Amino acid sequence: MKKFIYLCLSISLFACSSDDNADTVDPDPIQAPATYSFTRNNESTVSFSGQTSRILMSEELVSAITDFDGATEQSLFNMFSNENNPFSDTTLNESGKSVKSKTAASNDYFSNNATDAAAIKAQFDGWLSAQVSEVFPAEETLAASGVAGQIADGSSTRYVNSKGLEYNQAFAKSLIGALMVDQALNNYLSTNVLDEGTNITDNNNDIVVEDKTYTTMEHKWDEAYGYLYGTSVNEADPNATIGEDDNFLNKYIGRVEGDDDFAGIADDIYNAFKLGRAAIVGQDYELRDEQAEIIKQKISEVVGVRAVYYLQQGKNALEGTPVEYGTAFHDLSEGFGFIYSLQFTRKPGTNDPYFSRTEVLDFIDQLSQGNGFWDVSPATLDAISNEIASRFTFTVDQAKS
Repeated sequence: MKKFIYLCLSISLFACSSDDNADTVDPDPIQAPATYSFTRNNESTVSFSGQTSRILMSEELVSAITDFDGATEQSLFNMFSNENNPFSDTTLNESGKSVKSKTAASNDYFSNNATDAAAIKAQFDGWLSAQVSEVFPAEETLAASGVAGQIADGSSTRYVNSKGLEYNQAFAKSLIGALMVDQALNNYLSTNVLDEGTNITDNNNDIVVEDKTYTTMEHKWDEAYGYLYGTSVNEADPNATIGEDDNFLNKYIGRVEGDDDFAGIADDIYNAFKLGRAAIVGQDYELRDEQAEIIKQKISEVVGVRAVYYLQQGKNALEGTPVEYGTAFHDLSEGFGFIYSLQFTRKPGTNDPYFSRTEVLDFIDQLSQGNGFWDVSPATLDAISNEIASRFTFTVDQAKS
């Protein structure tokens, strides 16, 4: 009888010990890889060629805006829409992609807001048209208050409208928000897009897109990644050349990274992209979404920082002795574009931008009143700067350096 009781106790203790061990053993946590490299059956599953194409199209288009001898209104429109073979690279002409089709076209902000989407596209068309009709004819005219023309900026020459605005800068910096930021944050990193249809089931079962190596969810995440790193010359470590690979979002992540107050932001973004993609492979969608929120916050911060930076640089030039109008107007034109881009940012944990379209247009109106940059006061530039900084976690002093 004693042997029987001992045997039962032994079995009971063994079973309890085994259960306790099972409860304390966690599966290996998902780790971000060293580089943004993911494979299936020894083939890469990473693809963002469409984003690379649109960045390259944008580069050529923005360059053409100041081609006084070769550009026309129609040629610029053709480049914006990719019609009539407008690009020097035939692969871009034949890509089936365009910049305009993805401008203000995110699922979260514009799928049910056709009115604003159309107005934003029309604004970009308007800047192209005005460059040709207002600035091109005034190429040899000296700019003055209320007069379009050329103005010196150190050793450079800028070409402005009657309010001092460089249309090429307004177009380029606004495109960062309306294309790169909007598509990355409000489209491809949106749970509405990532989890659309059968995406979760397909990803859980390794069901790939027909004739491709990736699942739809993997590809959507990669497309967001492509708007930051799509032209990187260093695929193994794109942060090694961050700021140098294109003149859009990549460039200004690099600029903000170069400010000691924001050092590390580039790694924060890149690491979140890597870990979020690994989470998709590991089917951990909560972890994926946590990384998406980090990316939304950090990229939105880049837009806010640069908006304040350029407003403050412009203010400094206006307060100089003598006043450096060309330098001021160039900085304020860039600031104008980053302010326009604020409406495409994404406040983490919400479906809203840091600034609504109405608020953004109010800022633009303040900068454009009367004769625009010729009339704008340092007090107005400070007030806008302080309002922008107050929505984020940085100060004007941090952003302006």
